Amino acid sequence: MDALLIVAPALIPSPGISFVQVGPFQIRFYALAILAGIVLAVLITGRRLRAVGHPAGVVVDVAMWAVPFGILGARIYHVLTHPGDYFFPGADLWRVLYIWEGGIAIFGAILGGLVGIVIGTRRAGIPVLLFLDALAPGMLVAQAVGRLGNYFNQELFGPPTTLPWGLQIDPSAPAIPPGTPAGTLFHPLFLYELLWNLAGAAVIVLLEYHRRRHGRITLGAGRSLGVYLLWYGAGRAVLESIRLDPTELLAGGLKANVLTALVAAVLGVGLLAHASWRARRRAPVRGRGDARVDPQ
Repeated sequence: MDALLIVAPALIPSPGISFVQVGPFQIRFYALAILAGIVLAVLITGRRLRAVGHPAGVVVDVAMWAVPFGILGARIYHVLTHPGDYFFPGADLWRVLYIWEGGIAIFGAILGGLVGIVIGTRRAGIPVLLFLDALAPGMLVAQAVGRLGNYFNQELFGPPTTLPWGLQIDPSAPAIPPGTPAGTLFHPLFLYELLWNLAGAAVIVLLEYHRRRHGRITLGAGRSLGVYLLWYGAGRAVLESIRLDPTELLAGGLKANVLTALVAAVLGVGLLAHASWRARRRAPVRGRGDARVDPQ
């Protein structure tokens, strides 16, 4: 098996660089991928809000709160789930702030960004659940693009593989288990998640299209947000369970990221169940002449 791992050709080569130098500044591809994802999420969400009668510019007002809170939450979550990378004898504690080196966690970004969204939507006078429904597919697209940054940082890969799409990783990467044979290729989890996220965005859009065809409101009930949480949480739980990454383990050997992903998926199921319950309550009662329309 080891021999196969050594000679297997890499369809996905390891990137030779992770940044470009422009004068005294380093422009990191990781940061560019995140910025590109944010721009796409803003554009997609603005278009979806405009389609339901809200000015597209409101998404920029909300993003001014969501983005900094999201980045802060992402960094805090990463540091807390990777304490060994930052807290050890002789460690330079200032590295906790070196976000340009990589190391931000999407779950932290979601939690922090949610705080910013609540603040931003209240100031903008738009229902928070409506905004989150509008954001759902754009968020998945943004996360997909952001995974390209993980590729350049060589930080999101799974166990060794002999499959044709094996990913080459620099042998010095800290997540590679000691004793791994030279030339070993790994599952490209960044690519798996990228494709999973794009598929999830398509699923949300298709489900909304189906509801529109039946004359039902698609945004504001939490359905799209529920699908997002369920889809992303379920996929991420699987990928995190096989990811080679020194994430802090909880009791029973469960990774913190796996637990968070499962919680997200459960919350998604809860949102979908609640939206369906509200729809049944508001549905017309046959035989009573009730002309109420299901707003869900």
